[in-house]
Amino acid sequence: MGKNRSAPTLNDVAKAAGVSTATVSRCLNSPDRVIEATRQRVMQAVESLGYTPNFAARVMAAKRSYTIGAIIPTMDNAIFARGLQEFQDQLRESGYTLLVSSSAYDPEVEREQIRTLVARGADGLLLIGHARDPEIYSYLERHQVPSLVAWSYDPKALRPSVGFDNTGAMGELAQTVISAGHHRIAMISGRTLGNDRAQSRVDGVRQTMAGNGLEPGSLTLIETDYEIEKGAEAFQQLMALSPRPTVVMCGNDVLAAGALREAGRLGISVPEHVSVTGFDDIELAEIVSPALTTVHVPHREMGRKAARELTAMVEGNSEGRSICINTRLVNRNSLAGPPGQK
Repeated sequence: MGKNRSAPTLNDVAKAAGVSTATVSRCLNSPDRVIEATRQRVMQAVESLGYTPNFAARVMAAKRSYTIGAIIPTMDNAIFARGLQEFQDQLRESGYTLLVSSSAYDPEVEREQIRTLVARGADGLLLIGHARDPEIYSYLERHQVPSLVAWSYDPKALRPSVGFDNTGAMGELAQTVISAGHHRIAMISGRTLGNDRAQSRVDGVRQTMAGNGLEPGSLTLIETDYEIEKGAEAFQQLMALSPRPTVVMCGNDVLAAGALREAGRLGISVPEHVSVTGFDDIELAEIVSPALTTVHVPHREMGRKAARELTAMVEGNSEGRSICINTRLVNRNSLAGPPGQK
């Protein structure tokens, strides 16, 4: 049997490159502080030896793991993928690794995942939305793990957040809908229990209805899962009502795409017979027919700014700022006036 080969060490790299171990460390941790020729020689030695830095030693020396945890509600929704990609890219530039968990919208699963990430030494946590047991934040404070909320901005909340005003954004869209002449309004929403983003969007519609002299209680609301099939099923239920709503506002573009698909199956023309709107402005909003009137959320900007703020908190350079990301209305072809309106 052959001899077991030990893993190459920092000393091995230093000898192969003809430099000190301190120079090797600088090349790996602060390459801009090393002249180009020396850096190339060290990196060639690292490559040829197959050297991997001792992560545990780095953690002990810095008293940080250089990992950030993110717990998202689901892996199925494209909005989280878009924002987290930018979040991860920004973290990588700052020398951090991202660990992602999905809670399936279950607060108990989220609680367990938070404890697991803290136990694994995460330096900070990105959480989605403000709706959770305050004891969780107390737990994070006891363990000195900074946390930042994303996808939701609430200036009244105690926790720092980098997100957008869900109530205001949906309210702006509702104002456009009402200004087009719609009074019989229906909404297909994600489940609001434990989801402050979904609840805020429903609130935005109702508040805008009240502000325009419409009875908020007249909003026909169906809550369901964020799936195309569920959006189609909800739309079918709404079209069976008498009288039908003249517009169906959807909590996101995925639900709206399901509504449009079902409209085609039922022979209902959008927007001639009924209008449909979405929220998020993912790629799907442009390729469905008709293209969706929706709310554009700059998910990448949010991910980038969240990463910068959370790393600043971890490194002691910020106590945690709240940053509001601006959304904007995107008018396409799925919204018109009520049927029969000239």
